[in-house]
Amino acid sequence: MKILVIGSGGREHALAWRLRSGSGVERIWCAPGNGGMARLEGAECVTADVKDTAALTALGETLRPDLTLVGPELPLVNGIADEFEARGLRLVGPSKQAARLEGSKAFAKEFLLRNNIPTGPLYGIYDSAGDVYSALCAVDWPCVIKADGLAAGKGVLVAPTPDDATAFIDRLMVEREFGAAGDRVLLEEALTGQELSYIVLTDGDTVLPLTATRDHKRIFDGNRGPNTGGMGAYSADGLLHRELEARILETIIRPTLAAMAGEGHAYRGFLYAGLMLTAAGPQVLEFNCRMGDPETQAIVVRMDFPLAEALHAAAEGRLREIQARWKPGASACVVMAAAGYPGEPRTGMQIEGLAAAESVADAVVFHAGTKLDGGAIVVTGGRVLGVTATGADLPSAVKRAYEAAGKIAFEGAQYRRDIGTTAPVPEPRGASRMAGGED
Repeated sequence: MKILVIGSGGREHALAWRLRSGSGVERIWCAPGNGGMARLEGAECVTADVKDTAALTALGETLRPDLTLVGPELPLVNGIADEFEARGLRLVGPSKQAARLEGSKAFAKEFLLRNNIPTGPLYGIYDSAGDVYSALCAVDWPCVIKADGLAAGKGVLVAPTPDDATAFIDRLMVEREFGAAGDRVLLEEALTGQELSYIVLTDGDTVLPLTATRDHKRIFDGNRGPNTGGMGAYSADGLLHRELEARILETIIRPTLAAMAGEGHAYRGFLYAGLMLTAAGPQVLEFNCRMGDPETQAIVVRMDFPLAEALHAAAEGRLREIQARWKPGASACVVMAAAGYPGEPRTGMQIEGLAAAESVADAVVFHAGTKLDGGAIVVTGGRVLGVTATGADLPSAVKRAYEAAGKIAFEGAQYRRDIGTTAPVPEPRGASRMAGGED
C-alpha cells in the first residue's frame, strides 16, 4: 500500500511512524512533513501547503496513492475530502459539510443543542464586541469564551473575571489576533469535572473507539498560563471504565453520527470529542474532525493492530472487519516547545541529543516544528518535539518520557514537568464524581 499523509506536525509523524511499523505499507509520502518524517525509512517528504486545497488535490492526482490520511483540520474544513472523492481517490476524513463540527463552534453548539446531545448551557452567539460586553453582565463566573473559527487550539478561554473576559474578547474581535476565527464569539457556562479526549474512527456506520487520553492544554505546570495546542497527553488502563465508555458511545458518539447522517452529512473519518466528565455525566466541550495532537502520539504507541488496514477499511466502508487491540499499561507524551511559545516562537536553533533520547527503553521522539538542514535537525515552529514513552503503568511511562526529554537540548527549550503526574485514581465503577478543572 502507498499512503499520502498530509501535515507536518507531531500527529502526522506519529501516524506515519505507526504506518511504517505495520505490514503491507510500501511507501509513504509526507506533505510537507518535517525533520523527523524526512528521516523515516520508506517515507519521502514532498513540498506542499496545507492551506492550498487545489494544490493538495493536484498532488493526489499526481501521486495516485492507495490511501490519503489528513492530519490537520484546515484541509478537511476546506473540503479536501470532497475534492478527492470527486476524483476517485480514497481519503480518510469527513466532507466539508461534516467538518463544520470543528470548523465552526457555533455550528457544533447549535447542532448539539437541537439534537439533545449532552453539552453545557449556551448564553449566546455574538458577532460584535459590543454585544458580547453587554452579555457579560448576565453570566455566571467563570465563563467560557470561544472563537467560532479555527484558532490552533488557542481560541478558548475559561475567564474567571469580567476583566479577563473583556481582554480576551478584545484580542478576538478588536485586535483580531486570530483573524476571521474571531468574527463570532460564543459565551457558555463553565462545566466542572475532569476533561477527557475520546476519539473514534468511523466509516459512517461502524465505530472503532481508540484508547482514551487526557491532554494538558496550558503552557505551565499546574494548568497555569495561556492555552496552547497541547503540551502533553497520557493514556492508561483504567482511565476510562467500561460503563462510562458505553455511556459516552450511547449518549454522544452514536447520536452525533446518526444526527449528522439525518441532516444529510454522513460523517466518515476520525471524530474527536473533547469531553467534561461532570457529576451529571459526560458532556461535550468541543468536537474535532481529526485526531488530536498530542493525543495521537500517546495513542499510536499503544496500538496493537494494523493501522493501515483499519484506515483502508474505514475508507471503503468495511470497518466492521477491524478489531482494535491495545498494549496493556500506559503511555505519556511530553511536548518540548520553543522559547516564546505560545506567542512568537524562536526558531533556527539546532537540536542535540535525539539519538540519546531514543536510546531510552520504550521511548520514541516524534517531531513537529523541525526540519532537516544538512545533517542537523533545527527548530522551525512552536511545538518542536513530542517525547513519548510506554510503561507497565502511568508512573513508569511518565518517568521514561521525562528521562528521554532530559537528554534533548536546544536553546530556550521549555516543557511542563507535570504531564500525567496529577492524574486521578480511577474510581471502581467509572463514577462521574471527578474533581478538577478545565485545561
